[in-house]
Amino acid sequence: MMNDVKKYVKDLVVRSREAQEIAAKYNQKKVEELIAAIAYGCTQEEFRRKVSIMLIEEAGMGNVEDKMAKMLGKAKGIYHENKDVPSCDLVESNVITGMSKYIKPMGVIGALIPVTNSEVTQFGKAIMCLKGRNSIIFAPHPRGAKTTVFITDYLRNILKQFDAPEDLILTIDPEYVSIESSGELMRNVDFVLATGGTPMVRAAYSSGTPTIGVGTGNTTTFVDGTTDLGEVAEMIIKSKEFDGATSCSTENNIIVLESIHDNLIAEFEARGGYYLKEGSREALKLKKTLWPEWPENHKLNRHVVGQSAERIAELADLNVPKGTRLLIAEDNEGVGSNFPFSGEKLSPITAIFTVKDFDAALNKMDEILEYMGCGHSCGIHSNDAEKAHKMALRMKVTKMCINQPQSLSNSGAWWNGFPKSTTLGCATWGHNSVSHNVTWKDLVNYTYVSRPVENCEPSMEDLFPVSIIEKFNE
Repeated sequence: MMNDVKKYVKDLVVRSREAQEIAAKYNQKKVEELIAAIAYGCTQEEFRRKVSIMLIEEAGMGNVEDKMAKMLGKAKGIYHENKDVPSCDLVESNVITGMSKYIKPMGVIGALIPVTNSEVTQFGKAIMCLKGRNSIIFAPHPRGAKTTVFITDYLRNILKQFDAPEDLILTIDPEYVSIESSGELMRNVDFVLATGGTPMVRAAYSSGTPTIGVGTGNTTTFVDGTTDLGEVAEMIIKSKEFDGATSCSTENNIIVLESIHDNLIAEFEARGGYYLKEGSREALKLKKTLWPEWPENHKLNRHVVGQSAERIAELADLNVPKGTRLLIAEDNEGVGSNFPFSGEKLSPITAIFTVKDFDAALNKMDEILEYMGCGHSCGIHSNDAEKAHKMALRMKVTKMCINQPQSLSNSGAWWNGFPKSTTLGCATWGHNSVSHNVTWKDLVNYTYVSRPVENCEPSMEDLFPVSIIEKFNE
């Protein structure tokens, strides 16, 4: 079987490379036409609805309307990020420095597709790859493989309509989807764009092929009461319930000042939040539902991932009001593997921690992120600019949102300046090579050309501070 997998993947890569060699000769006008066609095609309601329904049937998580909204937002946003920016051949020439910059394709890109985002990651990565005149091969999750085939066929048909090689976009077929085929793909392509679980991302980095991966999410946000608590509660609930909290950017933990704790809980409850007191029988039942084998291990129950708060409450035998949107578990006992509420939950469940002051909040956030989510993101709901500054200085994260719904903001939104993407770099803190949201600029090669200019070498006195020179002359 392994020999069959190797041959199958090798044949895919050969087809992809032949198509890419044609695309490598495209001019900017042709590239812009293709990415506009792909993006516009993915905004179409019928396509978005079919994909959303198909993925829910296949993966069993999320909901149709949110997936459709996500697809529309990403198709428009990523295209907007890519549109009309030079990406072919000579793109810059500076007569003062004598430097010119040329952009060239990487070649064949292998893309790992996570099941939690298997309605948008494919076309988002395809747009970015085509922007750089690359080809792309998807390695889907087993529970998203059929949906990925449907999306791939749709995108290939668009390429055909615009006289481009269909094999610029390929996927591993469902019968070949496996750890072995993904590994073989990663070893044979020119570059790997790895969005998925930590084991697969680490496997990508170990493949020997240049790779950009992502880190584990466990977004933690702080609330100090200087902003409207009702608005804060609504933002967090919207973020947490969106598509069943399948995003790695949802607020898994809330840190709140003791002085406003009860007021914040009341605002949550007024909007469909259900509060579970620390140490209560309800909290224990929820914990055992999320992590059935706890305390032996804290492997998350996959049957809760992407489900609604009401569905999870039903699984946990909790009697919650109809219309419950978010489950909020108080857990001040500790942080770490012995206290699983402090980790990522991939569901509309958040842990809440109570602290006396801002310094204690920073300490708690540090502790949580060191356990899980280091490098990913954090947030703050406050009108105190100094607090935001102190948090930004201290936290080992690449993204920090101020007064925003985190999962709707981290990957780029119309109301902020984050690049719109489906792959969020988490820096070396998250075992990644980049700190930013990945864009097409990370998927191309650059050639820099220098020409001689007038000599600009400074004297020693002009270059070095006087204090340094005098110190060495003592």
